Amino acid sequence: MIREDEDALICDLAETYHIYDYNKLSLTRVACFAVGLKDDSRIKMKLSGQKVSTDTLLLAGIVDRLSILLWAQTKDSQKGINRPTMILDSLVAKENKDSDVIVFNSGEDFEKTRNEIINRVMAGGD
Repeated sequence: MIREDEDALICDLAETYHIYDYNKLSLTRVACFAVGLKDDSRIKMKLSGQKVSTDTLLLAGIVDRLSILLWAQTKDSQKGINRPTMILDSLVAKENKDSDVIVFNSGEDFEKTRNEIINRVMAGGD
């Protein structure tokens, strides 16, 4: 943990245990405190590759589901327009911005993108 991000560990130890100079403690004591940090601590999130806490992801999912339920009761939903933007998608997209994964909201969106890629490849533009 120290090698990965010492500053994050220092902040987490200070915030959680009020330890401001971990160097005064034995290595086993620091390790014991580090293991006891919550999963949403800076260092544990960094080690697991998480950019957003699980609680935030769950709350965003709840808001998204609620907004879809409300939207489904409108005339716009019958026409398939003005669909609410999904917060969870934007959070996950930020988390995986280096990924080659593309998410589609409908089959039509998938087909449109697929055809664009095929046309670009056939034209030699990729």
